Amino acid sequence: MAENQNVEWKELWKDEYLKWICGFANAQGGKIYIGKKDDGTVIGLQDSKKLLEDIPNKVRDVLGIIVDVNLLTEDGKDYIEIRVNSNSYPVNYKGEYHYRSGSTKQQLKGQALNQFLLQKTGITWDSVPIQGVTIEDLRNDSFDIFREQAVRSKRIDKKDIDASNEQLLDSLNLLENNHLKRAAILLFHHNPEKWIPGEYIKIGYFESDSELRYQDEIHGSLISQADKG
Repeated sequence: MAENQNVEWKELWKDEYLKWICGFANAQGGKIYIGKKDDGTVIGLQDSKKLLEDIPNKVRDVLGIIVDVNLLTEDGKDYIEIRVNSNSYPVNYKGEYHYRSGSTKQQLKGQALNQFLLQKTGITWDSVPIQGVTIEDLRNDSFDIFREQAVRSKRIDKKDIDASNEQLLDSLNLLENNHLKRAAILLFHHNPEKWIPGEYIKIGYFESDSELRYQDEIHGSLISQADKG
């Protein structure tokens, strides 16, 4: 068995390999073999019995997860197999988030970390609550356009047309603990670019592939942008 996305070989145990276990847990899971050379040759371990106890305890104490640690033997030489399952929740190593990608381990930072945490917790980008914005900050005309189009397309009953803006947002699942979600700001705020830079439509008319004759920008809520378009 060669090293691959789900298999890693190490000649001896080092505590820093907890990062590799973290990376496997945050990805698709995998196996780490301790006591093997890079070419897969078993070289054995002098302290295999002690590692059988130490590794599970360190993984539990540092990473907060449980892994299977098995003692294997080949040609009279002991080596250890660590089986790591993919974890449903983000696993961190002393505040660092590692991820197994291909045959490498990467530490997630910045936007990559944000995206990973959102995916692991089941939260999408548009469902993140935004503080500092109230329902009163949203535009009534955007709600009016929404109601008109919803009735016209028969996606809302006429009896529901008189629902308050708050009730409408709640029925659309755009509120969480009285905070507006990002999607609500995109749809109904008069200046969503304050929170989401670049949220506007740019239109261009080209005379040819390289000659731009006319361009314009449409700003405002997504609903008003669509109505203007």
